[in-house]
Amino acid sequence: MSKRGIHQGAALFVFGHDPGMASRFALFTAPLLLTLTAAAPAPKPAPLPDTVRVAMVTELGTITLDLDAAHAPVTTRNFVRYADQRRFDGITFYRVMRLPWGEQPNGLIQAGTKGDPRRALPGIAHEPTTITGIRHKAGAISMARNAPGTAAGDFSILLSDLPGLDAGPDAATDDGKAGFAAFGHVVESMDVVRRIYDVPLSPTLGEGVMKGQMIARPVRVISVRRVVVPTN
Repeated sequence: MSKRGIHQGAALFVFGHDPGMASRFALFTAPLLLTLTAAAPAPKPAPLPDTVRVAMVTELGTITLDLDAAHAPVTTRNFVRYADQRRFDGITFYRVMRLPWGEQPNGLIQAGTKGDPRRALPGIAHEPTTITGIRHKAGAISMARNAPGTAAGDFSILLSDLPGLDAGPDAATDDGKAGFAAFGHVVESMDVVRRIYDVPLSPTLGEGVMKGQMIARPVRVISVRRVVVPTN
């Protein structure tokens, strides 16, 4: 199975008055407002701490993750934007990939916006594992994508080590060379991840290698919020 088949993104899928006076006031104010809006500089995003902890509340329990902004700043900031803007509220886990070989459970669960234009933000620059050093180990969270640079609002959580998703400089294809962008890991409640992994799948939904991997009743994500990392 190809890397793209293992970890494909959203393409599968891949917020008593005088009317005359009001009109005259609008004519004078509208250009001014437009000018002020155009001239205002875009606010700079606040810096992120090296580790951003998020609580992902699902209908099967809460998954707590630490996102590595120190090593994967672009990917982490993207995820945090979705969370802060409530774009993840109401999404679902819709796919489970179960690999039949090796120690079980072996595979991943996938969730996200599925390209919903009401939720999706533009794709982000790719941060390969050769740059970040964040490998695809059990419990890792990684961005789903099509071509490198298209990752947006879909992501996977791994149940097992999947080194085939890491960047492979010696791979035969550009896709394989790029790999996928891991950017954090589960710190609490892998049992919830396992519950999602174990839900019934549809034998008919999905296309190509994904046929049979789609969850029959997708698992709803209620909210994703930043939480404070406890200090020792």
